[in-house]
Amino acid sequence: MIDFKRSRLRRIQIVKIICLLVTVGILCISPKITANAATLRNITERSGDADNLDTSSEILDSLLDSSTDNTGLDNANDELNTGTNFTISVNNGNGSLNSNLRILIFLTLITLAPTLILMLTSFTRIIIVLHFTRAALSTNTAPPNQVLIGLALILTLFIMTPTFTEINETAIKPFEAGEMEQDEFFKTAVQPLRNFMYTQTQSSDVKVFMEISGQEWDGSLDGIPLSVLIPSFMVGELRIAFQIGFLIYIPFIIIDMVVASTLMSMGMMMLPPTTISMPFKILLFVLADGWNLIIVNLVKTFY
Repeated sequence: MIDFKRSRLRRIQIVKIICLLVTVGILCISPKITANAATLRNITERSGDADNLDTSSEILDSLLDSSTDNTGLDNANDELNTGTNFTISVNNGNGSLNSNLRILIFLTLITLAPTLILMLTSFTRIIIVLHFTRAALSTNTAPPNQVLIGLALILTLFIMTPTFTEINETAIKPFEAGEMEQDEFFKTAVQPLRNFMYTQTQSSDVKVFMEISGQEWDGSLDGIPLSVLIPSFMVGELRIAFQIGFLIYIPFIIIDMVVASTLMSMGMMMLPPTTISMPFKILLFVLADGWNLIIVNLVKTFY
């Protein structure tokens, strides 16, 4: 049995060696393949247009003549590589950008958009409150996460529309028209966001972060750096969201306690109370028009 396996392995090795030799022989016998660079004259001769041939010849001769010195060589390279240049056009010194750079900046903003939405808008408070509502109802998958995130985004857009409109009117449009420099554009664009965050931020949070950073605060919005205003705003949003979540939980906890005590008095200790209480929670939520109460009052907290 062992001799049979050894002879089989030898046969396989012999077959591999033969295949390798055949492959090498085919590569040695195959003809060489040459590639020639096409010139303007060759391309035009193939097209069969005599006028284009003369024009192409003149262009090629002028490029060759101008490339005898360094200046002519640079000009020739510029003329041949105009499609690969990445330039920034300036409109009276105001920094008007070409389309390629605009696309690059737009893609960068799309990458940073989730972070900006979480930190600088009302999205954080809304999504946390909606999550508490779903958890209080004991419906782990209804509504699903996609619906909650979509609803939070729509409500965020509704709440932030005045701020976005002000940014567009005071910063984006003047910058596009060349009436504003780049530094002034950033300062003007961030000011509406600063005003929105400041109205939702408690002064105690600002004082704490100012003390941590070793700075003094004069009590005005202009005296708060953006690096201090953003974390103060985030802490305030988390605090308010959890306070609203606690208030949402209270009526549903009462229902759980009543159902649990009733089941224990009946001796049904093996039956999970949430199985019985969940239909009553949904019934109470529907009769009270819960989604309208939560969403409307949640939006009013920003005004």
